[in-house]
Amino acid sequence: MVSIVRLGLPRKPNEGLRIGTVRRPPRGVPKTEFAKRDFYDVWLPLLSPSAELVSFALHAPDQRAWKTFERKFRAEMKQANASRLLDLLAAMSHQTNFSIGCYCEDESRCHRSILKALLMERGAKVS
Repeated sequence: MVSIVRLGLPRKPNEGLRIGTVRRPPRGVPKTEFAKRDFYDVWLPLLSPSAELVSFALHAPDQRAWKTFERKFRAEMKQANASRLLDLLAAMSHQTNFSIGCYCEDESRCHRSILKALLMERGAKVS
């Protein structure tokens, strides 16, 4: 089963491997400390928005702008490598526990909410 988490928060029981779907590693944290500090075990920036799209999202003032972000991010995730990776994660969710996450405080205004929807559309088991 796949869990959707905020990176940096304490891990939940049975969360499994934590995958960071962020553009950049946490600032000021040595690489050897990422997992110990509950950021992530594996970094997978391919499932994060492009740098341009991250900037757009950070300045999205309203729901209309957020919908534009969602449409553009979904288009990025349709690219072959990202799409295949989402298919893999959806299939893996039926075999093992793992989590994916981002740093954003509000999941509803974070790309991880869109990743959750994309995984569910692919039949993933999502907690």
